[in-house]
Amino acid sequence: MHLSVLPRESLEYLAIRPEGRYLDATAGLGGHTALIAQGLTSGIVIASDRDAKSLELARENTKAWADRIRYRHASFGELADTVKWAGCGKLDGLLADLGVSRYQLTSPERGFSLMADGPLDMRMDQSKGMTAADLVNHSAETELADLIYQMGEERRARRIARALVRARPIRSTRHLADVVERAVPRTGRLHPATQTFMALRMAVNDEPGELERLLDRGPDLLQSAGRMVVISFMSIDDRMVKHKFRELAAERRARILTRHPVQPSEEESATNAASRSAKLRAIEIE
Repeated sequence: MHLSVLPRESLEYLAIRPEGRYLDATAGLGGHTALIAQGLTSGIVIASDRDAKSLELARENTKAWADRIRYRHASFGELADTVKWAGCGKLDGLLADLGVSRYQLTSPERGFSLMADGPLDMRMDQSKGMTAADLVNHSAETELADLIYQMGEERRARRIARALVRARPIRSTRHLADVVERAVPRTGRLHPATQTFMALRMAVNDEPGELERLLDRGPDLLQSAGRMVVISFMSIDDRMVKHKFRELAAERRARILTRHPVQPSEEESATNAASRSAKLRAIEIE
């Protein structure tokens, strides 16, 4: 069963109005979209996602409220066009949950998970771009090490990159995980390849660039008193969100609603392990 992260808190900070216009910029399997739609009467919510397959599943999961939802396959960089396409003018609220969807993680053929063997893909939008296999098998060793260190915050990046280059061609997710595990010892409960997988996924999908585009352009899509809510799961993402929101507040373009990041309750953490590292930040446009 799919559980949305910080569902009550997301709705609280979006301050849903029945006639409002909202954008779920990371529809995933449709959890947050459904919650927003249930609070609407004459309003609409745009469900956008760069993963076409996830969006198909979201459409199926939210069909009970389809009259209030507009579905759109789009990246963060295309959100202005998406809002224009929906014909709803300035928005009352924008939500972005930056976590990888459960569908992506549990589908071996997508290549996101190190727990099952599959092609080394990792693209959220499978219609374009390089795959993780392209990156691992054709990058210079120093480039690969820098990527794993900077995006995965992996201290053993140089040793891992050296092992990956020596083991080329890396054929699958299991092959990649095995090479990393042989190169560096397990130091805790996490698989030693966890941060390497995260770094490759972020690079393949240009996640830092996409988040920067969301933070730069998202506030302009909102009307006065409109709200932007972002849920992040990695410290690198949370830092970007925090700094941008502070910048907007300093410029008097927005008011910060969350003095400190909102985190899951003990109850939610116990029932939804995926929520444990979540941090929610919110602003209101001046």
